[in-house]
Amino acid sequence: MSYQIVIQPAAQRQLKKLPRTVQQDMITVLEQLAHNPRPSGCKKLKGRPNQYRLRLRDYRIIYSIEDMMLIIRVLKAGHRRDIYEN
Repeated sequence: MSYQIVIQPAAQRQLKKLPRTVQQDMITVLEQLAHNPRPSGCKKLKGRPNQYRLRLRDYRIIYSIEDMMLIIRVLKAGHRRDIYEN
């Protein structure tokens, strides 16, 4: 049972601004999420329905999981100092 990864347009723009090595590592992590949407180290975000955070060194990926449709939506990706701002 594999999930489909959908990267929102805003998250795509954020990914493109990151260093190339971080981009490659994030793509690897996203590919792994397709098989295990709640890996060890992911954290449910308080006050945000069905949203999770995944750490990658000083960078974060914010995503939501739609279990009924087997979809993971990547909402934000970036440095930890910028990622939680609305």
